[in-house]
Amino acid sequence: MDQMTVSGLMEVMKEFFPPNTSVAVSNHEKFIYYQPSRLVDLHIRVGDPIKEGSVTQQAITEKHQVSTYIDSDVYGIPYYAMSVPIFDNHVLSGAITTIYPAKPSPISQNILTIKSEDRWYPIPYSDVLYLESEGRKTRVQAQTGNGYHKLNLTELEFMLPDDAFIRVHRSYIVNVNFIQEIQPDSHSTFLLIMKDRTKIPVTQTYTSAFRKSLNY
Repeated sequence: MDQMTVSGLMEVMKEFFPPNTSVAVSNHEKFIYYQPSRLVDLHIRVGDPIKEGSVTQQAITEKHQVSTYIDSDVYGIPYYAMSVPIFDNHVLSGAITTIYPAKPSPISQNILTIKSEDRWYPIPYSDVLYLESEGRKTRVQAQTGNGYHKLNLTELEFMLPDDAFIRVHRSYIVNVNFIQEIQPDSHSTFLLIMKDRTKIPVTQTYTSAFRKSLNY
């Protein structure tokens, strides 16, 4: 995919990214597109090699999605990012990386505050079964009920503790403590049966990271 094609695609896709998100696209060696946001700029230039220790490098090396915090040693500023490898006929060809400006505030590290009807409810992370993308908001299913959070699924992914929550689908994040069964759904995907009997698919993009997280 050439630089002009990538630039055109990113212009169309940028409306789907959260506000103040920087976006980088690379092949397996160097960056071929970069668009900084107002609040975070890693000063990547088209043609720059992928840096060791970056989220992009991790996604390409591990060949699955990586979402993590990177300190200032790599690009001079700390940042959060999600990088998804790109495959062409099952051959790794690059990655798309979205970069976010700030670490979640300490207040958001223990609870999600959801809205149901005309009221708000603070929900401890430990009570959340799964989160589902619905447009630009996220539906949160908890043991005590459900409601909506104003942030989208990608933004919330960086607030959730890695030892309990994992992305399994572009529309779902699950709390692994509430998985009751893992069923094969095809040769490379799975179907999760949650403890409330909800069925949630694990798509091929997330299968490798899911298996690695659950050690099987």
